[in-house]
Amino acid sequence: MLKEALLYEKLKNEKVRCKLCERRCVIENNRTGYCKTRKNINGRLYTLVYGDLSAIESRPIEIKPFYHYYPGTSSMTFSTWSCNFPCPWCQNWHISKAEPKGSYISPEEVVSAALRAGDRGLCASFQEPTLLFEFCIDTFKLGKKEGLYSCYVSNGYMSIEALEMLKNSGMSGINIDVKGDEEVYRRILNADVNVVWRNAEKAKKLGMHVEIVCLIVTGINDSEDFIEWVVDMHLRRLGEEIPIHFNRYYPAYKYRREPTPLSILEKAYRTAKREGISYVYIGNVNISKYESTYCPSCGELLIKRHGYRILSYKIKDKKCPKCGREIYIFD
Repeated sequence: MLKEALLYEKLKNEKVRCKLCERRCVIENNRTGYCKTRKNINGRLYTLVYGDLSAIESRPIEIKPFYHYYPGTSSMTFSTWSCNFPCPWCQNWHISKAEPKGSYISPEEVVSAALRAGDRGLCASFQEPTLLFEFCIDTFKLGKKEGLYSCYVSNGYMSIEALEMLKNSGMSGINIDVKGDEEVYRRILNADVNVVWRNAEKAKKLGMHVEIVCLIVTGINDSEDFIEWVVDMHLRRLGEEIPIHFNRYYPAYKYRREPTPLSILEKAYRTAKREGISYVYIGNVNISKYESTYCPSCGELLIKRHGYRILSYKIKDKKCPKCGREIYIFD
């Protein structure tokens, strides 16, 4: 289903500039941009993926991972095709490296599916959801009318205009994946990591719930220097209360190095804790100790998790029941 894009600028000679993400592609007539989901047709930009969903299913919010955003709930999770990043280690390459297929599911159908499943919210995930922007805007607005929350699991490379429009449509949570330092972004992704931190900071200022994920990839961003850098940037740009997840990488797509050693993930966990981040997690290892939430002040076990399931929940009125400390929870 063709639909005119919401964010673009008309240029001379029937060219357009896409303003959806910070690649800001200049696209000639009858050509697509970097992500292959936006096409210039006679000097107007169209999305090729409106309602063209690669997946739709009800999933626990913890699996995103969101650990402090509507904990214990489920969301109707959906995605489209392609991506605006070329990560050779992509864990969802079967959809992120595929071009649009041309199918169609309406926003109304997605919201209805969420309500039938008993979901509390909607989540655009799996591949980069920014490419599904216009569809998300319409779906999130409908979901808000039905009392559903809406969120993104993203690489964080959207434009500020796109982020603000998502917020205004009803999106209240964003999980952003920081993939490496400045050198990794420049050399491998042909991108600027400062945009990602800018957007995480902007989302927080807009009142969104923010969590950061860092997939620790063997041979890419598994050094002690990187771990110290990402912890320092997290604290300077977002502060100590924003949760951070260090996730284990597994061989995928074009990158076949060994999975991240647990020792490196544990070092990242200890470093983040030592430097003062209040909520630190290790993902993709299935160890309850690293999936659970503890009070940053007294150490009380507040949320015990195992395999994306909540086994016990002790937070009361967003406070630790033992010492009374305020806990960063969005619900």
